[in-house]
Amino acid sequence: MAENLRVMKDENVNDDVLYEKDPVTHIARITLNRPAKLNAMTLDMYERIIAHLDDVAEDDHIKVVILRGAGENFTSGVDMAEVYNWYGSPNGPNGKKRRPSQRRRLVVDRRTSRVYDRVTYHPKVTIAAVRGFALGGGLEFLMSSDLSVVGDDAKIGMPATRYLGPVLGDLHLFFHRLGPVLAKDLLLTGRIAPATELAGLGVFTRFVPAADVHTVAEELAAQVARMPADGIVIAKEAYRLVEQSMGMALSEVSSYLLHAYGTNLQFEEDEFNFVQNRSANDLAETFDKAEEFYLDGRSEQP
Repeated sequence: MAENLRVMKDENVNDDVLYEKDPVTHIARITLNRPAKLNAMTLDMYERIIAHLDDVAEDDHIKVVILRGAGENFTSGVDMAEVYNWYGSPNGPNGKKRRPSQRRRLVVDRRTSRVYDRVTYHPKVTIAAVRGFALGGGLEFLMSSDLSVVGDDAKIGMPATRYLGPVLGDLHLFFHRLGPVLAKDLLLTGRIAPATELAGLGVFTRFVPAADVHTVAEELAAQVARMPADGIVIAKEAYRLVEQSMGMALSEVSSYLLHAYGTNLQFEEDEFNFVQNRSANDLAETFDKAEEFYLDGRSEQP
């Protein structure tokens, strides 16, 4: 009988986001399912993640949702092969392509930032199960979640700050969860930090061998699911109130406003213009050029 109560969503649509929920165990799971692309996220995936998170929020049988990636990575963030199409490329009066307007950037950035707000302010408990890369949006999911299970193979960072400017993501969230020193380190250098470096700083709930990440995440979710449902929802609102008063005020607006303004950059001759290079080369070649630029004169990545 219990098996008949189990519900799986998203079975008959694009399977790059898998969604299942179990009213018996009170656990839902959202899986980013593009392992060949390091689970890089498309705009369509963003919309479906939001829809699934909203469904969890409305389902009184579910107490906790696990965010995870298929294969050996959480997510490398936004799919860089698609991201420049998000804003559109309107033509000017002379028929030539021009930079997206600031108003267009604000519309799109407000739209994409919603997915992280949904995690940060979700009424149910959110758990990030992280292996491998947690970059860009992956770092935001990790920091937005209530609890995290991170493997010793994990690598976190905001490398896109090297290409788009160091005002990416929810700065309030990063400063609040990581602390200003580490947040500035990751954002101003664009480096990818091994999770082993951060494990002793108290920014992960559990730090475990990579092979144990999903098992431990399930165990943690099962523990949470034994808590009273009303107690969880009340606690989440209480935590939100405390966080807002401690330093997360204005987080929601600032995240997309600063991103839209802070990434609309002019580049000097001795700086690497990722957008310009991307328009002239394929994505892989552009990344190679970027790595060559940033690692010039050094034997290894910091």
